[in-house]
Amino acid sequence: MDKIEGIAFELMGRDIYIHSTVINSWVVVLLLSIFAIYVGKKFKEADPKEKPKGLVNIVEIIVVQVEKLVKDTMGPDKMKFAPYIGTLALYLALANLFGLIGFAPPTSDYNVTLALAIITFLLTQYFGIKSKGIGGYVKGFFEPIPFLFPINLIGEIANPISLSFRLFGNILSGVIIMGLLYSAAGYFSPVVAPVFHAYFDLFAGLIQTFIFIMLTMVFVSMAMDD
Repeated sequence: MDKIEGIAFELMGRDIYIHSTVINSWVVVLLLSIFAIYVGKKFKEADPKEKPKGLVNIVEIIVVQVEKLVKDTMGPDKMKFAPYIGTLALYLALANLFGLIGFAPPTSDYNVTLALAIITFLLTQYFGIKSKGIGGYVKGFFEPIPFLFPINLIGEIANPISLSFRLFGNILSGVIIMGLLYSAAGYFSPVVAPVFHAYFDLFAGLIQTFIFIMLTMVFVSMAMDD
């Protein structure tokens, strides 16, 4: 019998299987939720008249940098997207770094990356229509010349596919390479593996996080602007 990576159980006569990547995704959400509650409590207890320190200072720096990134990329009139972009960045960063502690990164599952890409796609379409109106939105597919309508339509549909596969492919390839490395290195794995973990999990994970949030901001901003 093949080894099951996750939880398998029977419900109403049907076999239900939850993959470990989905479970790890729930763990990431739970950890971030606990962190948010704890940080919120710390901010309420902090004295606004005093200079922030410790965790409060670190979180404040992160918030400021996220807001600056959104302002520079999308414009000062789109700061309402900063909370979502910040949340997305924290989720992706933590999810991509899960390989460092020996767990399967949630983003190595295409279901997870596709779900995130679909959220970006829906945001793009919703705010595009809201900003330009249905007429202006549809008109954009026929510009600069009506002949390009099929290409523009395919390009719009391809965005979530390319966005999801880019993140999924990079993270999954790192997981596969690390698995092969552990098999080949054997007893020498503790000596060799940390260097590759630093690249595939730490460096590549953070780079892919940055790319995903940047593309999300670019897609939404382009849909809203003329």
